[in-house]
Amino acid sequence: MFTLACTLSQRMANSGKLFHGLIVAPLAFCGAIGMAHAQDKIKVGFPMILSGPGAQFGVPILKGAQMYADEINAKGGILGKKIEIVSRDTKSRPEEAVKVSRELILREQVNFLVGTFTSGEGPAVSEIAKENKTVFLALGPKTDRLTAPDALHPYVYRIAANTTTEGRAAAALMAKWKGKRIATIAPDFAYGRDAVAVFVKEIKKLRPDVEIVDQQWPKLNEADYSPFITAQMGAKPDAVFSVICCDNYSAFAKQGNALGYFKQINFNFLGVGESAAHESLKSLGVEYPVGVWGNAPDAFNLVPTDPATAKAHLDFSNRVRAYTKEEYPPSWSVTGYIGMHFLIEAIKKANSADALKVSQALKGLELMTPMGPMTMRAKDHQLTRGLVWGRVTLKKEHPFPVLSPIEYIDPKPLMD
Repeated sequence: MFTLACTLSQRMANSGKLFHGLIVAPLAFCGAIGMAHAQDKIKVGFPMILSGPGAQFGVPILKGAQMYADEINAKGGILGKKIEIVSRDTKSRPEEAVKVSRELILREQVNFLVGTFTSGEGPAVSEIAKENKTVFLALGPKTDRLTAPDALHPYVYRIAANTTTEGRAAAALMAKWKGKRIATIAPDFAYGRDAVAVFVKEIKKLRPDVEIVDQQWPKLNEADYSPFITAQMGAKPDAVFSVICCDNYSAFAKQGNALGYFKQINFNFLGVGESAAHESLKSLGVEYPVGVWGNAPDAFNLVPTDPATAKAHLDFSNRVRAYTKEEYPPSWSVTGYIGMHFLIEAIKKANSADALKVSQALKGLELMTPMGPMTMRAKDHQLTRGLVWGRVTLKKEHPFPVLSPIEYIDPKPLMD
């Protein structure tokens, strides 16, 4: 009854059909009750791609975040309160991400935002966070624009790796290959453009003899990559750098296989955008172009060289298996888990859910994660987040292709 009364009062207020004096009291009462309700728990708004091609990664990210929240709640919560994750589907559209983020803040009265996936969504939601003074931890967006000096503000922090570290790491790997004729293919939006720009600049620095012979720019979530693949094959590159990601990579790989694309370049193909995540490897199975290189947020067969990190990674992997009831757990779950880990530890450090206090606590915060120690850099609000890299290989003991050789590349030397 209370909810209905508040809803009716708000609708009538918005329509302007009540006198001012009659509007204020019920809305003020609704707001007071709503705030009292919000104080019973710490609410985390979670705008994330949960439908369409991006759901292949977005859903596991949400699972990882929920797993962390459930573990904390089982121990009594934080500041005497339980954590509640309120998720919304961004549908891979910046305008939808803005809409649901506003709703999460204003209607659901969340204390924080954790989420978004694409580099179109992240900067748009960052503005909403700034406008509403709500701390926002960006889980997926890698565009350098998100935390560029002129875009940085006290309420935005990045959990994802960024295009600088990813592009430079890819260039360092490809620089060891023999070919000189390099091509690129990437979706025509912020992440694709940024990653390619960094890669090209770095590969030319490391290998002045290389030539960029072709660049293809399909639209984001393109369905038919055949014209772009055919055009690139006509340029006869020795190797290709790709930023095709999410379930889009599945369509791209199948179409490339059918056209003989990967065979023509002798599988000298390096795909970023987590193209070698378990989700993609399992989805494509035998159709995955074995022999190409790619990266991933995590991998079940990663064995870190540092003993403490190896222990933390094994423990996390076992818990994810139990939580998801999957023998080969999703690699993207680690992203949601790390994001919630940093948020909750910042709340603990601040001893408060106040946005500015939590923002200050995030600066310089260092935690042991399943991938090793990571620090939230104070100067640019960027986590020292690296990625797993390797070559896609078939092994008889696994039902789908895996990365082998495999390694976790430390991003810190690549960040500045």
